[in-house]
Amino acid sequence: MINRIRDIRKAKGWTLAQLAEACDPPTTAQTIGRLETGMRNLSIKWMDRIAWALDIDPEALVRSDQNEKPRIVATLTPQGALALSSPAEAIAPTELGGGDPLMVLAIDASAGEYRAGDQLWMRKLDPDDAASAINRDVLVPRAGGRFAFGRLIDRQGTLVGVLPPGMGQKQQVVDAPAWIAVAEMLVRPL
Repeated sequence: MINRIRDIRKAKGWTLAQLAEACDPPTTAQTIGRLETGMRNLSIKWMDRIAWALDIDPEALVRSDQNEKPRIVATLTPQGALALSSPAEAIAPTELGGGDPLMVLAIDASAGEYRAGDQLWMRKLDPDDAASAINRDVLVPRAGGRFAFGRLIDRQGTLVGVLPPGMGQKQQVVDAPAWIAVAEMLVRPL
């Protein structure tokens, strides 16, 4: 089994010290570094502590040698595509934790900036946290198994206003939605 602590920590933008401090009980950056490099045994207890700190499932910390994961091999900069000093594992958004699981909105017909075939990966928010999603694309459940999708433009009390993508669309108002899902990532086939 291959340890993925470093790749997940870097995907979250954390330092060794930040991860060490987030563990319960806190540990040292040196210990985390040794666990990442395999210099120290990654026990189930350590997996649980580190996964809890990263807010992910413990299984995400290891992977089989037989199933090669996608790798990040270069970055696109203003100077062009530059190779990384060493390739890094591409971490799927579902493995980064962060609360409720992700859901996907499949785009069947072009609308606004979205094209047919796109997938919009979204994370559920509590309706009380809707202010953090203002001016972002959201999916909001409505009565009768329907949904409102578009830019969250307003929130007044229990009412949320969603402006669908595309020209000339009218605002949709939903009263007391059970949840709001905010767009986190666009997957577009080429």
